[in-house]
Amino acid sequence: MLQYSTSISKTLNLEEKGMTSLQQNWYRKLLLSYFPIFLITITILVFLSFIMFNEASREEAAKANGISTRFIMEDLDRSINAIEMNVLNEVETSALYSSYLFSNPSSDQNLMYSLVKRLRGLQSGSDLIESVYLYRHSDQSVLTTSGQSPLSTFPDRSYIEFAVKEHDYRGWSAVRSMTGLGENEPKQVISMYKNLPLPFGSQGLLVINVSMYRVEQMINPMINDSVSFLNILDSSGDLIFEASQIGEDKRAKEGKVLTTLQSDQLGWTFESGLRVGQLYAWVSVVSYIWIVIGFVTVVLAVIYIVYVTRRNYQPIKAMMNRIESIQLNMPQAAKDELSVIDSALESLISRSMDYDKKRHENLQLQRSQLFMDLISGQKPEEELLSRMAELTPMKLLEQPAGYVILLGEINDYSGFQDVHTVRDQNVLKFALMNVFQELARNAGFNSWVEWIAGSRVGILIALPEMKEETRASLIRAAEECRGWVEEKLRLSVRFGLGSTVAGLHEIGASHQSASEALGHRLAMGDQAVLVGDELPRGDLSRLLPYLNEISELVKDFRLNHEGWRTRLKDMFVSFKAERLKDDTIRSLVNSMLQLLSREVGVLSDELRNQLSEGREHVLAGAASLEELQSRITDQLTEIYRTYVALSETKSYRAMISEMKHYIEEHFDDPNLSLKHLSDRFQISGKYASYLFKMEYDMKFVDFLVQLRMKRAEELLAQTDLSIQEIAEKIGYANSITFGRVFKRTSGVTPGDYRKLQMKPAPGTELGSWTGFDNENGL
Repeated sequence: MLQYSTSISKTLNLEEKGMTSLQQNWYRKLLLSYFPIFLITITILVFLSFIMFNEASREEAAKANGISTRFIMEDLDRSINAIEMNVLNEVETSALYSSYLFSNPSSDQNLMYSLVKRLRGLQSGSDLIESVYLYRHSDQSVLTTSGQSPLSTFPDRSYIEFAVKEHDYRGWSAVRSMTGLGENEPKQVISMYKNLPLPFGSQGLLVINVSMYRVEQMINPMINDSVSFLNILDSSGDLIFEASQIGEDKRAKEGKVLTTLQSDQLGWTFESGLRVGQLYAWVSVVSYIWIVIGFVTVVLAVIYIVYVTRRNYQPIKAMMNRIESIQLNMPQAAKDELSVIDSALESLISRSMDYDKKRHENLQLQRSQLFMDLISGQKPEEELLSRMAELTPMKLLEQPAGYVILLGEINDYSGFQDVHTVRDQNVLKFALMNVFQELARNAGFNSWVEWIAGSRVGILIALPEMKEETRASLIRAAEECRGWVEEKLRLSVRFGLGSTVAGLHEIGASHQSASEALGHRLAMGDQAVLVGDELPRGDLSRLLPYLNEISELVKDFRLNHEGWRTRLKDMFVSFKAERLKDDTIRSLVNSMLQLLSREVGVLSDELRNQLSEGREHVLAGAASLEELQSRITDQLTEIYRTYVALSETKSYRAMISEMKHYIEEHFDDPNLSLKHLSDRFQISGKYASYLFKMEYDMKFVDFLVQLRMKRAEELLAQTDLSIQEIAEKIGYANSITFGRVFKRTSGVTPGDYRKLQMKPAPGTELGSWTGFDNENGL
């Protein structure tokens, strides 16, 4: 490979002098050939960009027009709505209106004077209000801001008569003409009336007239008629307003409607658009022409570039022939001299990089495997020493005093995976390795760092001396490392320190100790470094008190005693005090939930679902003992509320007593079963059986069989009925089944019982033989 590289270098040196002038000429020819095309293309693209920008500007202007029109409509709606609300507020808060409607027409001068002042204040409250007047039905009089007049002479009499007839109408009227008192010229208004007293009274009307002229004066300043237009149409489609009073013919020619909005308040339709002049129309046409010209120009430019490239390729071809005449091991796929040179160099570089990459990967794999062998503790020390001398990145001490494993773990690793991409995860893990290595070196420790799991990194430290101060210094370094990582990398980590060992073959024990230390995260809280030698070892005998405590907690829970909360709290306090392992804590809590599910889950499907749903998430998702306690307490509190509600609602003691009496009265019914009781008492059959067993310590089936058998004994001893008849009287369809059950309970067949003239045992009459207290259901 070295000879091949050297031959290429010599060839390039030989050709360098002869190709210099050719390269300069080729550069100038290409520059002169392509530069005009570049200028023309850029010019066309700039002009096309201007046209496209112009189009975008017009689109934005259209959007702005729509926003402006909506603002005008909403502003008008707000003003009209404010007038209506002010009128309603005035009528509701002032008693003058009701007093006027119900007063004596001949003695209300002071009242009229006060009311006229109120009407004037109401009219002056909005610039849009043309007039306000009050109509009293009792004497058909109209009170305006100028005084009172009879309806017969009132100029707006027709609208009042319309309002009286249309008593239920609530909206604003269409634009209408109205002549005021003392006026000759009619005015365009929209009107609304309110029946008095509010809301559905019939003693009078309050009429509000809004001036269309003032509405137009409010809208006109908002419209730039040189740029846009606005037309307002009523519910019938008639034009009621046009900005700047442009004529109908001119309106049709001046622009295209771009925005159409409907006002729910007034029922009006707002139409607006941009005015289109000669320049606007010319640009619209010319823009498409320039697009076509631009496309044609690009096609011609491509053709010209191909032509010029082919013509200027001749010198390049000559150069290729000269290079091919040199006897080199050239790639067969090479097409020109640049490809030959590029292929040779690429091959050389690629082979060198591949070799380095594979060597590095093999070294990393061998190091990782060696580290895993060290922490597994299954390889002989002689083999480990030889491999360490060859592969370890540690600076080996001649006689290290001992070794210790420090495990680092990323807290909430699932959250770490959710937040960061795979690439970011790898970058952060690489950064953590370097941080751990550097901080260990700064603390004076010789270390080797390798990732041994997705969230866990192993740090092998060679100790120069076996002293307690060395161990304390190592713990301080780990605590400082955690603080630095949280501050700089925004990651939360925790460390587990294993026991100190003397030889390489014992490192597996140190790793096991560190791994067990990290298994106490819940009980140890936010402690940065968990020391394996300081934590208790597993002992199953320590779990027995917890199992008893769980049994008592479930019992308190089932009996509706609030003491279960205290027991739960004390149990978590014990978890922390005894520093139990995470798996042990989760196992105990899971056992408690399972026992609760068996004891109280039979009450209803809701309780069973609450106890089963989300159990794994609650146990696995807690990052600390306090969080786990909070989650379990919240879950059990919610379940306890449901359980207490079910217990209080169903009153199972009264229900089971009633169920017992029902069985005693209907035990001879062949259809009597748990399904029958379930339908009769609206509870599940499983729950009915559970209540019966819990209350009387006897299964439902046994209770029913004994009732029937005692009744059969009485009939056998006191009557001459046949076995089949007796079987039918106590609820059996045939004598065979009856005889089999009777023999199982009494020890003899029904026929033998009658032949031996046996009698029912005294004190076993129905209702007393069971030993139940019929009054209390016990």
